[in-house]
Amino acid sequence: MAELTIDAVVFDVLGTLVDEPAGLRAGIRALTPSASPSASPHPSASPSASPSLDDSGTERLLLLWQRHIEREQGRIVDGDRPYLPSDALDREAAEIVARAAGAVDPAAGAAPDAVASLARAARRLPPWPDTVAGLARLAERFPLIGLSNASRTALLELNAHAGLRWHQALSAEDARTYKPDPEVYRLAVTVAGLPPERLLMVAAHAWDLRGAQALGLRTAYVARPVGDPPTSSDRFDLYAEDLADLADQLGVS
Repeated sequence: MAELTIDAVVFDVLGTLVDEPAGLRAGIRALTPSASPSASPHPSASPSASPSLDDSGTERLLLLWQRHIEREQGRIVDGDRPYLPSDALDREAAEIVARAAGAVDPAAGAAPDAVASLARAARRLPPWPDTVAGLARLAERFPLIGLSNASRTALLELNAHAGLRWHQALSAEDARTYKPDPEVYRLAVTVAGLPPERLLMVAAHAWDLRGAQALGLRTAYVARPVGDPPTSSDRFDLYAEDLADLADQLGVS
């Protein structure tokens, strides 16, 4: 640890501090099929039960959501699509998933209430069991900065719902792009007023840490069940089992 001098800690939020798939699954399971016969998802499905209530159906719909968000954020980063905040992308994903679940009538168009409710599920994400206590412990030693691809509005609601406490919360919306675009990480560097190498980026996603690393930030991988694990070629500064382990490695009592 002698060679690692850190003055502020920057956290990814989605997947790192909150269980994003769990929150989206809850929203998907709350969907109910449209009353229209044309929207019936399957001839054998019960009229009062959504196919998303089945575990395999839920996972299929969750994958639809995740693939849409990943693809469209990538297109924006690559300059193939004008910038849209995460709220708009979540709305698109919610409509795709609601249609696939039979919660909207294809003939009548989208059902605003069903789509809006599902889109809001992206803001109602539960924290991991160690998140709140881990942030509080680290905040005793370091300024904490949240850095998320979520929009400013979504990040505010997400933080409130999960009980996240920051010294500063930054949204990729301020850079009008998404991680891993270097401009997003530059937001944290600018706000901290520190050289990049004095900031520690913490994430459960190796792709996120590679993006921060490219701008000169130090990096810490925290293992989560839904993260993107490092490959054999990744060289991050710290590898932690959870936030308690991270705090221990940083010398926080």
